[in-house]
Amino acid sequence: MTRALIRPDDEQTLSLREKTHQIQQWMGFNQTLLAGHLSLSSQKIYAHDFYHYLTFAQTRQAALNHATFARWRTYLSTQTTISPHTINRMLSAVKRMMEMAEEQGFVPEGTAERFKRVRGVKTVALKERLRPNNRIKIEPEEMRQMTNEPDLERLIGLRDLAILHTFAGSGLRVSDLRQMRQDDIKRRGKGYFIEVRGKNEAEYDAVPLTREAYAAIMDWLTNRPVPSPYIFTGFAGRGERRLTDQPLSSRGVWLIIKGYARRVGLPEVKPHDLRRFVGTQLAKTNPRLAQKVLRHKSIETTYKYYVLDEVEPGATDGLY
Repeated sequence: MTRALIRPDDEQTLSLREKTHQIQQWMGFNQTLLAGHLSLSSQKIYAHDFYHYLTFAQTRQAALNHATFARWRTYLSTQTTISPHTINRMLSAVKRMMEMAEEQGFVPEGTAERFKRVRGVKTVALKERLRPNNRIKIEPEEMRQMTNEPDLERLIGLRDLAILHTFAGSGLRVSDLRQMRQDDIKRRGKGYFIEVRGKNEAEYDAVPLTREAYAAIMDWLTNRPVPSPYIFTGFAGRGERRLTDQPLSSRGVWLIIKGYARRVGLPEVKPHDLRRFVGTQLAKTNPRLAQKVLRHKSIETTYKYYVLDEVEPGATDGLY
């Protein structure tokens, strides 16, 4: 069958459910191939990336041809402004989908191996696409300024203060913070921990929670009029019109952090920069502790992204 699969214009208008249905209709499989291997959140990303590939390929026959896949890589490199890291992620998603599809008999034998031979892009070749503000360093005094911003006379201010302290005192990812439940907080000795099971992780880890963050969480929960097992719930509509019992969305967390960061003169700060704040502060004296708190499987990840060996002025004075 050679009829066109999808219109490129649909890429930005269709919902995940519609994309999943169309992938299934035209390819005979979808991202559910990955069930048992990847989390639902990761499967969603794979679906979006695979659908993007199909908008380029346009037919099932072309989509299964590794040469089409290679041309897609070239298209992403020359006709878009997507960063090299994102391009390589998208390429990897398609390769994994083809691997699982072949394993389950949906595509001809040898398809996955041919796709695997298509190389990714080199970051240095597309370095101009890397965002200059991709990593923002937050100083301790700036973090303290952010936590001084919420209006504690308002319910939403109590919640936001708890969010800021939890991010800055635990290094959680947005997905972990959103799903925090009250029974995830445990006391150990004189301190507190959060039991967290991150993406693609089978076991729970104990992440330290500062006493300041714990106090802010308890203050918020004590004053929250709507019960919920989730700690950080959202408001429906603008402001504080209607408190819900559902966890904040990722976009909601993003807007909260961006709003407070902008107030203190840090307009480029993102939620992940608060995680980076925790990692860089700990790594200054103990990279191994930073690795454990951030739950990196490899210490190399911690060194690569969180150990900031900045050269101070005058560092080369007195060498001769």
